[in-house]
Amino acid sequence: MRDYIIRRLLMLIPILLGISIAIFVIMQLIPGDVVSGILGIEETPELRAMWEAKLGLDKPLIEQYFSWISRAVMGDFGESFRTGAPVFPEIISRFKISAELAVLACLIAWLIALPLGILSSLKRNSIIDRIVRVVALLGVSVPNFASATLLILFFSKVFHYYTPVKYVGLFEDFATNMEIMILPAFILGSVMAGSVMRMTRSSMLEVLRQDYIKAVRAKGAPERVTIFRHAFRNSSIPIITLIGMQMGGLLGGTVVIEQIFSIPGLGQYTLTGITQRDFPVVQGCVLFIAFVYVIINLIVDLLYTYIDPRITYN
Repeated sequence: MRDYIIRRLLMLIPILLGISIAIFVIMQLIPGDVVSGILGIEETPELRAMWEAKLGLDKPLIEQYFSWISRAVMGDFGESFRTGAPVFPEIISRFKISAELAVLACLIAWLIALPLGILSSLKRNSIIDRIVRVVALLGVSVPNFASATLLILFFSKVFHYYTPVKYVGLFEDFATNMEIMILPAFILGSVMAGSVMRMTRSSMLEVLRQDYIKAVRAKGAPERVTIFRHAFRNSSIPIITLIGMQMGGLLGGTVVIEQIFSIPGLGQYTLTGITQRDFPVVQGCVLFIAFVYVIINLIVDLLYTYIDPRITYN
């Protein structure tokens, strides 16, 4: 197991290197000019040359890349072109906000999807099963920005409720923080729940047909034990795989929701960097998100051995 973990961690090196090259090249191809955006109508050849030298944009692209990646390896993602603030501390502070939103969304999704998915598989082709399948289809089909807009209009018109405009941290004021985060987390969770619900139903249906489930029932085991200890546990590997992918995707996929609800998370920070052509911000955010995504997938792979002892990593 230890050797497997070491190999997986070593795989981070070529993965992150490839991602860093890709995002660096993509940022160079985006239309627009960061220096012109900073100077505006005051731009002159002398000022432009001064700012290019200050930002390191006067150097060849290969030299710019190696200068950035050599510092990134040491945890220094550079300074923002716009604000001059170090990028890495800002990423960490905003990551905490996005992580909170992602965890809340996952908890909501699991609380909705897992019980309904199990119930749907046990009541196959019943009215309950049909309702659950329709709900799951709606969750998958409706974009989160549409859900967000509709829910904001619904709560404001019917209940005269408006989410706070200014973000408050979790440890500053827990109640206000929950008031800010619960609605966007519910929207993201409902989208996740649709996929998890469908996966839970299909995995459970496949396991419930197996002979060993019939044998467990024939031995007189309680239905609760049959469902949760035998059927659900053995059907949970594809569910956990999907959940792991969704959790990783949420860290960079909350851009729209964070914009709509004015949540200063990592997604909003990345989007601002893209619109302003702030190279260090975008490159640092993408590299950090990729690192977290790979770590989450490693944790998911390790969970397989706990769920199914037949799975081993040598």
